[in-house]
Amino acid sequence: MWLFFNPESDVRLDSIIDILGQIMSALDDLKAEVAATLTVEQSAVTLIQGIAAKLAAALANQANPDSALVDLTNQLTTSADALAAAVTANTPAAPAP
Repeated sequence: MWLFFNPESDVRLDSIIDILGQIMSALDDLKAEVAATLTVEQSAVTLIQGIAAKLAAALANQANPDSALVDLTNQLTTSADALAAAVTANTPAAPAP
């Protein structure tokens, strides 16, 4: 059996390994960016829900709350719900172990 050493093959393999390394690095960067975005979006949902809850609590203590403030509370709640639904819908499922 004869084995031949082909230096061109080594160069090609090294090139493929380099490209795969670059792809994996880009994928890791993308994963980190997605995680950061999800964290920010979830924080926004919490913030909006908190504002709506505090406003609703303040209005509950008034005999005749201003209808504009009631509408604003409802809009905040709707916005928070919509954002939460969007985050949930666009969050990738956890990978199987």
